[in-house]
Amino acid sequence: MHAFDVLGDPVRRRILELLAGGEQTSGSLTAAIQAEFGISQPAVSQHLRVLRESGFATVRAEGVRRLYAVNAAPLQEVDVWLQPFRRFWAQHLDALATELARGRRERRKTAEETDEKRES
Repeated sequence: MHAFDVLGDPVRRRILELLAGGEQTSGSLTAAIQAEFGISQPAVSQHLRVLRESGFATVRAEGVRRLYAVNAAPLQEVDVWLQPFRRFWAQHLDALATELARGRRERRKTAEETDEKRES
């Protein structure tokens, strides 16, 4: 299965988002996905299988538990594929970073002015 076929599914993307926070049990992943998407346990298991078989996730046994983690290699391949397209959004992200920094400076300046008024 092609990487974008795997990542094109919102359930699989959400599982990867959850795994980006660290290793998780299949039970905790299933509970979170069932709560968010309202799908059955077998459906969640199918998505986990696709992620494993496509290489996006790894699984290891710990007693009776199965612990899932992100495998970065396929994501790095996607990152390489996206490289020629970055020019379409990189400038916009740089501009956003500038605006965020400007807003932080203005809030800090306003807070300092408020503090000075309170002190006087």
